[in-house]
Amino acid sequence: MTNKIQGVIFDLDGVIVSTDEYHFRAWKKLADEEGIPFTREDNERLRGVSRMESLDIILEKSERTYSPEEKVAMAERKNAMYRESLADLTPDDILPGVNEILSGLRERGIKMAIGSSSKNALPILKGVGLADRFDVIADGTHISRSKPDPEVFELAGRLLGLDPSVCLVVEDADAGVEAGVAAGMPVLAVGSAAGHPGATLRAPDLTGITLDAMLNGSH
Repeated sequence: MTNKIQGVIFDLDGVIVSTDEYHFRAWKKLADEEGIPFTREDNERLRGVSRMESLDIILEKSERTYSPEEKVAMAERKNAMYRESLADLTPDDILPGVNEILSGLRERGIKMAIGSSSKNALPILKGVGLADRFDVIADGTHISRSKPDPEVFELAGRLLGLDPSVCLVVEDADAGVEAGVAAGMPVLAVGSAAGHPGATLRAPDLTGITLDAMLNGSH
């Protein structure tokens, strides 16, 4: 049987590797320095959105207003703290099932891409030893609109040379699922996005789905 899916586009954070804790610590440190309340519950609202949008969410609890220049400087401070922490990444940070899925897709000749809003995708992939496992890396350095805009997935599909209908997006954030749907691609939703009604397939993580299910677009 011919595979329905010819390419798989993976989100990075929460799908391939978990850097949520690294992000939380950096945002928490920034918020503490500014005297702004910030909790793990607040952090959940930052999933899948851009750095500047995340900062705007954090600043909702601020007692003062920041200028655009101050906000850019704050975002750069957070990113510097975050990037410094990425030096601690190792292959142990790869999420369950990822290596097996990547190996299985490669054996079947399926093209693979990263489609991430992160501007740190390459250092993260290098840190966990996966930088050479993907045919294409489309990330926040290549796009102007973050998810739920479909730009990053549309770009990844073009770079893979495939029609959107044969590209499967793998996402763990609601905004990412919506971006994949908007790009005209079937979506495998995992983790916190597994209940999203727009998803084509659902699994708790990549250990919870077979290659056949992924490539044929059905459980």
